[in-house]
Amino acid sequence: MRSKLLFSLDPPKVLVFGFGLIILLGTLLLTLPSATVDGRGLPLLDALFTATSATCVTGLVVVDTGDTFTKFGEMIILSMIQIGGLGFMSFATLLAFILGKRISFKERLIIQESLNNETVEGIVRLVKRIFLFTAVIEIAGGVILSMRFSQNMAAGKAIYYGFFHAISNFNNAGFDIMGGYKGLTAYTSDPIVNITMITLISFGGIGFIVMNELYEYRRTRRLSLHSKIVLSVSGILVFAGALMIFILEYKNPSTLKPMSMTGKMFGALYQAVTPRTAGSNTLNIPDLKQSTLFLIIFLMFIGASPGSTGGGIKTTTFAILLGAVKSQIRGREDVTFFGRRVDYSIISKALTVTLIALFLVGSITMVLTITEPGKDFLMLFFEAVSAFSTVGLSMGLTPELSSYGKILILITMFAGRVGPLTLAFAVARKRKETHYRHPAGKVMIG
Repeated sequence: MRSKLLFSLDPPKVLVFGFGLIILLGTLLLTLPSATVDGRGLPLLDALFTATSATCVTGLVVVDTGDTFTKFGEMIILSMIQIGGLGFMSFATLLAFILGKRISFKERLIIQESLNNETVEGIVRLVKRIFLFTAVIEIAGGVILSMRFSQNMAAGKAIYYGFFHAISNFNNAGFDIMGGYKGLTAYTSDPIVNITMITLISFGGIGFIVMNELYEYRRTRRLSLHSKIVLSVSGILVFAGALMIFILEYKNPSTLKPMSMTGKMFGALYQAVTPRTAGSNTLNIPDLKQSTLFLIIFLMFIGASPGSTGGGIKTTTFAILLGAVKSQIRGREDVTFFGRRVDYSIISKALTVTLIALFLVGSITMVLTITEPGKDFLMLFFEAVSAFSTVGLSMGLTPELSSYGKILILITMFAGRVGPLTLAFAVARKRKETHYRHPAGKVMIG
């Protein structure tokens, strides 16, 4: 009965309620005494914050994951990361496969909405591919990290750490169990850990649609306009970001200056990749220069790509806006990429997503200045953008948040994960198609 009630709702409402139910279940489990090392369970608000951060694959934490939780608690967090990263509808579809049930058209529409896919055609096949890609990439990453960690810890612990961090980073969650809020700072110059983590984050961030097209490229010899934009913009942002971080932090004695040239290069590259909504870090974020922190805020706001495990306004949205600006400056009516014109409705959607995101981040930052008095503005702004873009990087503010601050940030994480447009559609009245147009009017701009 409840299932029928849930699936009778519009796809955006189903996604919002679905993620909400997972978060509530995770919250209850994290309050159990067996979930924490002290045997008391997490306080309700901290449990809700942690469950939201895990399900929304963010990584912001009010308590240190490695020091606070038992293996049971960590596995609850890891399960929420996996479900939140791939989407609860993908897991519902997998369960239907196992039980031999047919996927209805309404369910296909919900899956389409959750993956940001253009059409329902081939959506079930895509879900199957998603689980295949996820299994292969996470297992490969887990094995490599386990072998590397085994040089510093017992084999069993190394395997557990290896697979936990592989799953967390592929899903762009940013949770780590190293303890002491240290992140991966012990592996700043380690080529194996850096290359493996960067690969996991990058695959998780480009989106399953792009992964599927790359998988089929040997047969089709073609990539869609979407994939071309995602790959080109992602590459430019990563390498331009890495170069700028390298230059800005090169003489910073607290970050890159004491390192070898290899360490400097890996440190800069990792910090350029992780704002793509991964959240793990090999440099201590509070030690970065203000200029670098502002650059990271910019990269976080853009985020990953549609249909991925990451957040942000997305690389394609950023590209569309730049294309529109370029066309206006050159006096051209059409926005084009790779010889293809972008429909006006897509440009309008990109503008809507960006404005909603800016309004949300600006509002949350403003309210945080009230609930967290005495805190540096950049720290508050950094936290708000990190939460919205489901990144998980922090300048150290998260554990110090007041109760009101925690509630604000968890709401922001939730809005960022389901998407500002999806959330707006979910809370708005049912959309009605209009069969008329108002007379045109002129407005002065600029």
